[in-house]
Amino acid sequence: MKFNRLAVNIIFMINGFIYANWIARLPRVQEIYHLDNQSLGLVLLFVSMGAISSMPFTGWLIQKSSSRTITLCGAIAFCALVPFIPLLPEVWQVRILFYFVGVSAGLLDVAMNAQAVLVEQKFKKPIMSSFHALFSVGMMLGAGSGALFAKFAISLFGHLLSVVLGCFVLVLFAAHYLIRDQPQESTEEEGAGFRLPSKALLGIGVIAFCGMTGEGAIADWSSNYMENIAHADEALAPLALAAFSLAMTVGRLLGDRVREKLGDKTLLLYSGFISFIGLGIALAFPVPYLIIVGFLIVGFGLATVVPITYSIAGNAPGLPPGVGLSMVTTVGYAGFLFGPPVIGFLADWQNLRIALFFIAVLFALMTFLSFRSKL
Repeated sequence: MKFNRLAVNIIFMINGFIYANWIARLPRVQEIYHLDNQSLGLVLLFVSMGAISSMPFTGWLIQKSSSRTITLCGAIAFCALVPFIPLLPEVWQVRILFYFVGVSAGLLDVAMNAQAVLVEQKFKKPIMSSFHALFSVGMMLGAGSGALFAKFAISLFGHLLSVVLGCFVLVLFAAHYLIRDQPQESTEEEGAGFRLPSKALLGIGVIAFCGMTGEGAIADWSSNYMENIAHADEALAPLALAAFSLAMTVGRLLGDRVREKLGDKTLLLYSGFISFIGLGIALAFPVPYLIIVGFLIVGFGLATVVPITYSIAGNAPGLPPGVGLSMVTTVGYAGFLFGPPVIGFLADWQNLRIALFFIAVLFALMTFLSFRSKL
């Protein structure tokens, strides 16, 4: 069981590490392709479109093959596609690339969480937050890596290629220890792998939507906010994302214990309130180090939101883990579909500071829904 847990931890960390490396260099992507905020938001939209289009079918794919197979396919495709981000001659080609990056990320997200649910069931206690903590460790290391490569003026292609080669080796190691689950035939009661969210899981999905939109907004726009609103230099800008990822890591390492003590509903309620306060600080005081503090607080607030919603979905009665997860992740990732173009449009219409107030509204909504939930 320990090696199963280690392998899933590695996959979660790789996912966060690669993601943060290219997200932390988005200002450089803007320079390469001459993108304004709205255009960048539309490019990022294609990542979300790819994820959204693959997630509803991932539960079906897991049933037909296995969560191990889909995890490995998603991880290898993600590693293979990311280095091409700075190499394409036209923006429309970048959008297509980002779409397939999103497809691979969507497959990986559902499948690795299905593996995490299987490991959690073996341990017979809540450990989902610990897996997501490793994703945050990867995010933190990836943001720091992005800052380091930027400081030494390494080309974006050289940067991305070097990190994915190292991650590919780790994927090959993890492949030997992922749980070898078997394909499943759908029963009449379970239905097909491709299903719309049930009423019971829809509310959980909307909470995930608010939390994931917040995570995505900070990941996508924190470096831009630091550079363009707070006028931080290029090497300092990724540290807001690093602080956010650090808080997410610590919060998730402690999250399973806190979850056992407080329960899902209370913890989700506190999470929404803390996230709202942290973002309020970053928006009210656009000074580099206060923004870093604000995003640090947001990280603590959001740390357990996705693990709790995923754990509830993966353990939904009468559903295989992959199917329940595909329902909630589809609703949750709709935030990534909806968020980037809205924030990009608002940033060009007013400015990025005003645009991020949209995320504050979602944090307030998440708090309200957690209060009204029947968990």
